[in-house]
Amino acid sequence: MSRLGAAARAELRSPRALLVVLIIVLITTLAILKPAFLNGPFVIAPLLTTIAIFTVVGLAQMVVLSIGHMNLAVGQLAGIGALVTGAAFENFGLPLLAGLALGVLASTALGALAGWIIAKTGVNSFIVTLAMSFTLLGLIPTLYKSWSTGQAFTVSPAGFETIGRGTFADVCMFGYCGSNAVPLMVLPALGCMAVIWYFYTCTRSGREVLMTGSSVKAAELSGIPTASRTILAHALSGLLAAIAGFLLAASTGSFTPAIGSEFMLSSFLGPILGGTLLAGGLVSIVGTALGITLTSVIRKGLELFGVGLETLNVLLGVILLAALATDRLRLLFARRRPAKATESAATLAVELEEAEAHR
Repeated sequence: MSRLGAAARAELRSPRALLVVLIIVLITTLAILKPAFLNGPFVIAPLLTTIAIFTVVGLAQMVVLSIGHMNLAVGQLAGIGALVTGAAFENFGLPLLAGLALGVLASTALGALAGWIIAKTGVNSFIVTLAMSFTLLGLIPTLYKSWSTGQAFTVSPAGFETIGRGTFADVCMFGYCGSNAVPLMVLPALGCMAVIWYFYTCTRSGREVLMTGSSVKAAELSGIPTASRTILAHALSGLLAAIAGFLLAASTGSFTPAIGSEFMLSSFLGPILGGTLLAGGLVSIVGTALGITLTSVIRKGLELFGVGLETLNVLLGVILLAALATDRLRLLFARRRPAKATESAATLAVELEEAEAHR
């Protein structure tokens, strides 16, 4: 019972508890002020679709944050994955899973390449991923012009539209159908969350990635191949980015050069708000989803009130700055606690020695 109580208290002190409270308060307020917010197929379903896509984007950033790195090319990796997938559908007539596999493979390979450059050269991840971002930013539109007759790939294989536009109302069992307010898009997002949770919790490679993020030197002294774990983290980031790009294309019905252009800000907001440390070594998968949910609800609420895109971006930028400040304060407090504990232990030892001398 004491362990359960300690776990419950730790959870209540975590950023996740605050996010849950904020989300509930925000949804309740919006429902009162704007009853249209509760419209299932026209508001809730698109909102959940957005949350599902950007949760995968947040996970793509989270896996590199877990080693203390960042991926500024997460949007472009999603774009190149979508490009290859769309070309596979339209130019080669491949089925859904085969085309998706090619797109995921392309983004994963580019992510691994970025990780390899960082590991072998020691160049900061900011520089390497920024360079990759600019390279892909110019390459993606060029390839669209070369590989497509227009500016987008619109051919879709069987099952593509179901993933992007389907809801649980299309799923019927024993005479009962699900809600049209819940899109099928949530299933791939939950699947990605489950796989990443298993990776960090149940696999040796996942634990070694976290140890690399906590301290590269300590990890190397423990025999962990830190270079390989760096490459693995960036490859996973590319893989998840490609899935997010595919989900976005499925929701809109086509593959365009603009896919991934709005991913970078949200990719940082979700993990940082959810409790993932910028310094590495600590991740929060559920927290990432909650952080994305909070920002998505804020965005949808402001849209209902007619707030423009510029104001939305300003607000999201302010939220990111606040999250970064909170992350920094949390890190400082974490460093002070061991120091205070050491000081208290030293004081206690001195007091014990003095008492022993008086005896």
